[in-house]
Amino acid sequence: MSEKKRSKKPKSAAVKKDKKITKKVELKAKQKKKKIPSEIVRKRKIYSDVLEIGFVVAFLFLIISIYVPRAIWDEEEIFEDQSRFYMENMYDIQNFYKSLTGEYNPDGLWVMQVVNSVRDSLTGDSTYLGEQSIQLNNQEFSVNVPKGYDVDFDTTFGFPMMRRDTIMDTTATIVMYSEDLSRNDTSYVQKKRLKKFTTDSNFVAVLEEVASERVEVVNYYNSYMPDSSMYFCPVTQKAYLISIKDEGNVVRVDSPIEETVVRKRYAIFAFKADNHGFVDDGTKSWDR
Repeated sequence: MSEKKRSKKPKSAAVKKDKKITKKVELKAKQKKKKIPSEIVRKRKIYSDVLEIGFVVAFLFLIISIYVPRAIWDEEEIFEDQSRFYMENMYDIQNFYKSLTGEYNPDGLWVMQVVNSVRDSLTGDSTYLGEQSIQLNNQEFSVNVPKGYDVDFDTTFGFPMMRRDTIMDTTATIVMYSEDLSRNDTSYVQKKRLKKFTTDSNFVAVLEEVASERVEVVNYYNSYMPDSSMYFCPVTQKAYLISIKDEGNVVRVDSPIEETVVRKRYAIFAFKADNHGFVDDGTKSWDR
């Protein structure tokens, strides 16, 4: 018995030793398993963040590529319309100058000063017509101001507008003796004109007065005074080219842009402006 027990002791010790080794191996394996997932998760998070940033950048670029070109095109159209509006004004100013002096003048700023000066004089004195003497920039010269110059000026350099006015009015019903009918006749007149009828020998009586309200459409011009800024192209700030042809009978206004103007916008986009055309003897190149 004692020998059997002795022989079992070393066996159990070996088993215990094996178990300890197995536990250590398992523990190390578990530790390795814990380390590997944490690294993968970290890498996945970095990849996810980069991907998210990429999506945001791509979305912003998409928005920019849609709206920025449209904004630039709108800007180009605004400058083009403004430049052509200025050329029309410069041509009209030349015609007003000719109506005053009998000739055109290539000096656009001087022409503008003369034309505006005459309009200012008419504002202060409505009888400022016919042969008049003007002193401007230490120069004295004569002009012939035609009748209706102020009206033509305000309608040429003005925007047609419309408004609705509410008018309070009173209508009177009157009786007048009609010699043609040989009897009394009833008429309706505005109260402000009533005095004209009551003083008439055929007036009989006022039957009634009725107050009324009506809406009247009024057409008018919102006028402006041309200024020196209109003499220069809004893109290049160069003066418009004014040339006189056909022995002084025809005037032409040209855009000063000779080559396409290119200006960078947001690094990858560009604002472009080509020649805006001309006005030749009243004919606009952009209307052809």
